[in-house]
Amino acid sequence: MTIASDLLATDFATLPDLIRAHARERGSSTAIADSQGSIDYATLDRTMDRVAAALQRDGIAAGQAIAIVAAPSTSYLSVFLGAVRAGCVATPIAPSATPAAIAAMIADSGAPIVVLDEVMAQALADERVTARILLLSDASPAPEGAGDAELLESWLAPDAARPTPVAIAPGDAFNIIYSSGTTGTPKGIVQSHAMRWAHIARNSAAGFDTAVTMIATPLYSNTTLVSVLPTLGWGGSVVLMGKFDARGYLTLAERYRATHTMLVPVQYQRIMALPDFDAFDLSAFRFKTSTSAPFSAALKADVVARWPGLLVEFYGMTEGGASCALNATAHPTKLHSVGQPMPGHEIRLIDDDGVEVPPGEMGEVVGRSPAMMNGYHGRSAATRDAEWYDAEGNRYIRHGDVGRFDEDGFLILMDRKKDLIISGGFNIYPSDLEAVLSTHPDVADCAVIGMPSEAWGETPVAIIVPRSPEANPADIMAWTNAQLGKTQRLSGIHSVSELPRSAIGKVLKRELRDSLTGTAA
Repeated sequence: MTIASDLLATDFATLPDLIRAHARERGSSTAIADSQGSIDYATLDRTMDRVAAALQRDGIAAGQAIAIVAAPSTSYLSVFLGAVRAGCVATPIAPSATPAAIAAMIADSGAPIVVLDEVMAQALADERVTARILLLSDASPAPEGAGDAELLESWLAPDAARPTPVAIAPGDAFNIIYSSGTTGTPKGIVQSHAMRWAHIARNSAAGFDTAVTMIATPLYSNTTLVSVLPTLGWGGSVVLMGKFDARGYLTLAERYRATHTMLVPVQYQRIMALPDFDAFDLSAFRFKTSTSAPFSAALKADVVARWPGLLVEFYGMTEGGASCALNATAHPTKLHSVGQPMPGHEIRLIDDDGVEVPPGEMGEVVGRSPAMMNGYHGRSAATRDAEWYDAEGNRYIRHGDVGRFDEDGFLILMDRKKDLIISGGFNIYPSDLEAVLSTHPDVADCAVIGMPSEAWGETPVAIIVPRSPEANPADIMAWTNAQLGKTQRLSGIHSVSELPRSAIGKVLKRELRDSLTGTAA
């Protein structure tokens, strides 16, 4: 037995301790690689020590947030993990947010220090950021009001520095992830060390100890971290890709002999659509996963048929609750579902009054598991709104989705509850309409939203990305409506060159509604 294997066999271990063990036992093994090179576990561990020691030197207490706004890199992850070793709360923030929103999230987190790359330092140059600024590059200007910014390398403690050990309890905060709020400051989701340990421990059979995990999604997303952190926890290698493009991804995967990956459905879609996909050598792949957005059954089937290794779809939330897993390779007749609750995870379905619905009926998904958020940072009322308690007082998290279980216990999702369209008193699920619309040969991508209607209250409207300029929206709508029930029929259809999506592939339906109503900011 090794130190790392002993830790992994316990009921609770911290990621910094696991990385320390890997540094001692496989120090020369690659931990993280990016476009600039790679670092091994010994270097990662030493850099984490330098970060943690510098934080302690500067009087930054355990429990304080350390914000990071930058593109993925080995330095980014080293700071993130070093902050965690010091007992601080890593707070990655989306560079894609507006400068004002980024400044607001930094302020909301209470972070005394924020780490920026050159691009983000320039983007925030006109914002008032009162946190101390650490720059990843000497070409970066300091935001207004920041005082004297410092280079990260100059700020770090000396190479031989060792921080004072910090006792970390399971319930202590590990990180804050900000939700993709559409109005006001996004909510900061506080995830604990226990929650992250649950993510690492549940992957005991996934082979992460020998993994080369390709990462093509941003590091501020939980979608990414649920693959990155288990890979490092088990001692595998993480390969960070910059801006995603399908052919570039396959080139890197072939070069590194990637074995694991987490991709969102739109990335799978773009990769599988490449005419020369089958020319790439992907034979090293053992484990592919997906989450964060609807994953069509047809696309899952294509990935299973043509891409080596298991395909597993995960359904869950950044806030935690419960997760489902669908082994698409093992369950080809269940590809329309998101799988079954994982071991130790429990899902209930409730109605609008918070009462459980009978078996087989649809309801709002609520879930509980060992992996649940502490709450929203500084927002106790919002935390209470996200919770549901059963008759025994057990805490569940509201997922915000509507779904039902089939006869085999597989969860079939309908839609986000907020996206449900109520037209003339009838419930219309956009996913039902999108499933029909997406099969039209002239439709490359689509979304259905509810729009105000004097006659019906709301009415379904489709937005499509046509495959060619010759596609006729009116003909596509007539074809679609001929296959829908009377109460489901589209009342309008609009063509766009591309659907607005978040960095992890979710269609931004709020933006679509705003663009059609003329209320976009």
